[in-house]
Amino acid sequence: MNEPFISIIIPTLNEEKFLPKLLNSIKEQNYKNYEIIVSDANSKDKTIEIAKRFNVKIVQGGKPAVGRNNGAKFSVGDYLLFLDADVILPKNFLEKAIYEFDHYYYEVATFRFEPISRLKIDHLIFKLANVLIERTRKIYPLAPGFCIICTRRIFRRIGGFDESLFLAEDHDFVKRASKLSKFGIIKDTKVFVSVRRLEKEGRINLIRKYFLAEIYRTLKGKVDKKILEYEFGNFQNSKNINSIEKLIERILKFFK
Repeated sequence: MNEPFISIIIPTLNEEKFLPKLLNSIKEQNYKNYEIIVSDANSKDKTIEIAKRFNVKIVQGGKPAVGRNNGAKFSVGDYLLFLDADVILPKNFLEKAIYEFDHYYYEVATFRFEPISRLKIDHLIFKLANVLIERTRKIYPLAPGFCIICTRRIFRRIGGFDESLFLAEDHDFVKRASKLSKFGIIKDTKVFVSVRRLEKEGRINLIRKYFLAEIYRTLKGKVDKKILEYEFGNFQNSKNINSIEKLIERILKFFK
């Protein structure tokens, strides 16, 4: 049986710090039937230089939805795997993902995820997010854009990611795909994700922002206007853990 060919599509903007870690984790996979496409939004750092060093395909990017769609446009894979630059794949990730994806006849799926962090508060936030995605899978599909896999067929049927959306284009994508095909959560492997957005915006503030965005989606259907502040890239000025987060961290350590 022939192994499916995977197009791995990575939107980037000034990702010189994280991109090498992701590309190395892909390079170390035992599953080799893939291509890597970096959709770059005019990075000013060494992102392009790093991508060239890894001999990947480079295309014009933009906001995440634009980058993913442009990457898909130049891809040739049977399956499309969308990753953010700040994730790391564990060993045998691709092999396990493809096996489970095919076994359950999924056409779109997401993954369980863990934070690259020593803080208990970060692990608690990610655990709750995993539970939420699992519990709402059949009635309200959710999937973080940093790791979504789908077939080329379903991507074309729904027209890719909606580039008009301001937020939650990833959730909108799986919602539309799940109406026409089977949506699932890959459980035999996971992705490791940086907590840079939590650090930049503050953990409580980010949870509040995503909660408000989902309420807006529930009421209006799509987040197609700027209801909240959101930045793509620009993670250089991250904040330290604040006083409320420190208190929660101490409480979590106490109940260890």
